Amino acid sequence: MADAHDAGSAARHGPDEEPQDAPPAVASPPAPPRVAAAPVPPPPEPRTGVAALSLRYQIGAALALAVVAIAVCVHIGMVFLHVAPPNTVTKQHGKAIDDWIYPEFEQNWKLFAPNPLQQNIAVQVRAQVGTADGGTRTTRWYDLSAQDGRAIDGNLLPSHTQQNELRRAWDFFVATHDAQNRPVGLRGALSETYLRHIVELRLERANAAGDGGVVERVQVRSRTTNVRPPKWSDEQVSDKPTDRMLPWWSVQADKADGAGGAGALRGTEEGAR
Repeated sequence: MADAHDAGSAARHGPDEEPQDAPPAVASPPAPPRVAAAPVPPPPEPRTGVAALSLRYQIGAALALAVVAIAVCVHIGMVFLHVAPPNTVTKQHGKAIDDWIYPEFEQNWKLFAPNPLQQNIAVQVRAQVGTADGGTRTTRWYDLSAQDGRAIDGNLLPSHTQQNELRRAWDFFVATHDAQNRPVGLRGALSETYLRHIVELRLERANAAGDGGVVERVQVRSRTTNVRPPKWSDEQVSDKPTDRMLPWWSVQADKADGAGGAGALRGTEEGAR
């Protein structure tokens, strides 16, 4: 049995070969440590607003903002000096302050007066129109105050023009004219031109001249009506309206006003804004 086993073993390894042990297993090198990949940064957000503009436009926007800021500071300072008690600055530069304030930014404190206004004042205008056939006609009276009242009634955000333009223009005129409608002081002519431009613009919007017609002259009047006192008051007031009639104004006079008319027109446009 031993011989047969040896013979079988020799037959597997060959006659001349010595049996050999299996080669030892070679250990594989250790794998390198796995390095975590760096996170990819998100793409930058697109710039918006002024930052999205080029450098030239950014400089332009900064200059425009600076101009607006300076204008606002100057306006606030002028209004403060106008309403402040007399001081050294107002005594030296009073005319410049008045030129800035009047007539567009005049301050009215009647709301806080102990005896507030108790009258309704309506400003009305009519025009003399040159017709296309060479004749003339006079329009009806246009109640400009009633037009503003209808525009304000029910309007949650009425414009400054609807509330104050006509009313302040009439107050400005009355304050600078006597009972005979003659100007008092240098601001009288300015107030007249200012009021005339306003009524001309209103007549133009209402198409008072009609087709082919031209407005040649305008006339303004005020109708003042006392407000009825409350039932518990024993005050007696007249309910009869009082009219103040101004003379006819030639529309062509606006062209002869030169710089004064242009200044009043700019005032009208600024008040509308």
